[in-house]
Amino acid sequence: MRTEDLIKALDADAGKKAMPMGKAWWLAAGVAVAIAAAMFFTTIGPRPDIMPAMHTMRFMSKFVFTLVLAASAFALIRVLSMPGASTRRAMTWMVAAPLLVVLAVILELFAVPQADWGKRLVGSNMMICMTFIPLIGVGPLAVFLGMLRYGAPTRPVLAGATAGLLAGGLAATFYAAHCFDDSPLFVATWYTIAIAFLTLLGAIGGRLFVRW
Repeated sequence: MRTEDLIKALDADAGKKAMPMGKAWWLAAGVAVAIAAAMFFTTIGPRPDIMPAMHTMRFMSKFVFTLVLAASAFALIRVLSMPGASTRRAMTWMVAAPLLVVLAVILELFAVPQADWGKRLVGSNMMICMTFIPLIGVGPLAVFLGMLRYGAPTRPVLAGATAGLLAGGLAATFYAAHCFDDSPLFVATWYTIAIAFLTLLGAIGGRLFVRW
């Protein structure tokens, strides 16, 4: 390529307007949801009795936990991708999902006989939970890490970990539609471990691929 051609190409690239970060994050979220949905519906899909289950508080509470986690993580990762932006408010909202889970666990302990606590905690499909939440979430995690590279996070490990939390919340939301274990004791234990794996993976990804 001749020098003048290279200069013209660089000028053309400079003249292109980059997509605003806010819009880019919403686009990335849409892509991540589509990837998670495709993985979910082509592998395990929703439980057969999902319609009756939707009339029970325990089943629906799972979606409250996972959606609150995903929403708060999405708010935080958007802030972390912009250098100099204040994270105080977004960080505060990150305690919402854990507090809701703790409250639900306490209520469950009062509502269920002590002899049944262990059974409710172990459930019937913990290995499926531990397998499919990471499996559903790994594609969205890759999307979110790519978005962080598009941005300019000054704390790449924290940003990557938040990407893992966001991917985990999204994946757990889909998985909850399949899961037959609706007890908050089960959710607090196995969902948390599965999401923690994605969080660790995201932190490693942030350390290796997001720093600049």
